[in-house]
Amino acid sequence: MPPTPPQSDAAPTIPLRILATSDLHMHVLGYDYFLNRPSEGFGLSRVAALIAAERRCATNTLLFDNGDSLQGSPMGDFLAEPGVLGPRGIHPAIAAMNALGYDAATIGNHDFSFGLGFLRRTLEGADFPVVASNTTSRRRMPLLRHALLQRRMLDRAGHAHMVRIGVLGFLPPQTADWEPDLRGEVAIGDILDAAKAQADLLRAEGADLIVALAHSGIGALEPVPKMENAATALAALPAIDVVIAGHSHRLFPGPDHPTGPGIDIAAGTLAGKPAVMPGFWGSHLGVIELELEPSGMAGRSWRPRALGSRVEPARSHEEQPLVLRPAMASHHATLRHFQRRIGRSDSALSSHFVLLGRDPGLRLVAMAQRWQVRKALAGTRWRDLAILSAAAPFRAGGRGGPEHYTDVPAGPLTLRNLADLYLFPNRLCALVLTGADVADWLERSASLFRQIHPGGQDQPLLDPEFPGYNFDQIDGLEWQIDLSRPPRYAPDGRLLHQGSRRVRDLCHRGRPVQDGQLFVLATNSYRLSDSGLFAPVIRRGEVILNGIARTRDVLRRYVSHRRVVSPEARLGWRFAEMPGTSVMFQTSPAAEWRHLPMPGQPLGLDSGGFLTLRLQL
Repeated sequence: MPPTPPQSDAAPTIPLRILATSDLHMHVLGYDYFLNRPSEGFGLSRVAALIAAERRCATNTLLFDNGDSLQGSPMGDFLAEPGVLGPRGIHPAIAAMNALGYDAATIGNHDFSFGLGFLRRTLEGADFPVVASNTTSRRRMPLLRHALLQRRMLDRAGHAHMVRIGVLGFLPPQTADWEPDLRGEVAIGDILDAAKAQADLLRAEGADLIVALAHSGIGALEPVPKMENAATALAALPAIDVVIAGHSHRLFPGPDHPTGPGIDIAAGTLAGKPAVMPGFWGSHLGVIELELEPSGMAGRSWRPRALGSRVEPARSHEEQPLVLRPAMASHHATLRHFQRRIGRSDSALSSHFVLLGRDPGLRLVAMAQRWQVRKALAGTRWRDLAILSAAAPFRAGGRGGPEHYTDVPAGPLTLRNLADLYLFPNRLCALVLTGADVADWLERSASLFRQIHPGGQDQPLLDPEFPGYNFDQIDGLEWQIDLSRPPRYAPDGRLLHQGSRRVRDLCHRGRPVQDGQLFVLATNSYRLSDSGLFAPVIRRGEVILNGIARTRDVLRRYVSHRRVVSPEARLGWRFAEMPGTSVMFQTSPAAEWRHLPMPGQPLGLDSGGFLTLRLQL
């Protein structure tokens, strides 16, 4: 779209285009490190082509990033290793953002994953302000509570004006629970409380426009304390003019985004304010079109009028040298590092059927966790308790697309393969739970599935609102899932159907699990937070190991110790039989459907590129 030609209006108006990225997760380049090949679907290097195109056809632009940029790919993990970057090295993600001329950014919860020291050194290389309005640190950090940008902008008649843009940044208050190393070091407050206080300061400093960089999902309009997904309630605050949302890896505006009070997909607004959520990994660029009109209000020269919001896909755009140059040396070093051989697997490790109870890779993770916990508890008063091990799939399709699966062939296992099996830098933990608590844990996981009506045909199996990373499997138990019963819990943990129980015939070593029976459960530091699906169960247990090692390091040591592994695929559960009933299930087009754990047949690819299977219950 070409720039609007100059006009001779008596009252000047300023066109402004706001561009945004979010949840890059260190996908600086369009490269899939797990598949070990370039990918056309994502990468800041591809988004850079969109940024350049938007700037060419817009009179005035601002560019923001919404956090979670530093963790989430093997390159990010490698760069966080001690000594890799060096004391003066600029992180490639920051160097790329500097080259692209970002105006400001905020941080997300995963940006803390490698520790405060690493985050401090990384952010010190930024040529733009990094804002964290609801965050305070005991030690010095290169973070601002708010920023006031002053930019020279041209109106439609070609006349220059100074515009003052206030920038706020927020991340979920739960971050301090998800990242145990932050406790006592960083306080993360309520998003809305911080927004009100910091917006008042910005207005007092003369901000004409306030942009909220909210590393927070699009949730309820009505506020509640310590909201994780607060973007809609944030937009409803009178002082907020524009919201950039993120964290939940969705597209807004977009036809697949859930609706609700204050959420207008057609208009691209939240609570009537222009908003955008640009996907993840550099899949899209968010674009908000505004027009600034003379305000007439004391201390504020301009007021915004929304013209529209959109997300532009980066797929198939050429990677831009501006981003490639600062990242290529680290890219090649990452490839060399992750080629290191650790052991061997006699069986293929695929997550194609993990949501049907078959995944040898997930079972390998569970085995490694149990091995480490057993060693840690030797000689303690818990040594004689049965050790169970909970693990969830991180690559099981969903919003990541039809290539977002683990698919490691039999043969040598490298660091790249282990990173594929366990994506996040979580730490291994363990707690003591009763049999009733363990059953409740599994009941919450079983909320992944929709209720299936006996005798019905081609019913959708999965609830798309339930994230795969919450589908915990507990190795060491056997049980059935009765899909004819409604889910007891909602994906966010709310009690939906108090009288419903899907998990039945729960056994340990062939014997029914008793409510008062005690177990040690191996899990991870993310599960030990005070919020989330499993939080009520966690609060009933006794934590006996808290973050003893990073889970991926445990997995590496286990494979290295065993040298050759051959984990079984079966995860210990199956669906209760429902004769004459069929469901629809989507998986990778590379899945060997002939090895299905239940009767089924392929129906071809759906519009998203997933293989659709009809399964007989």
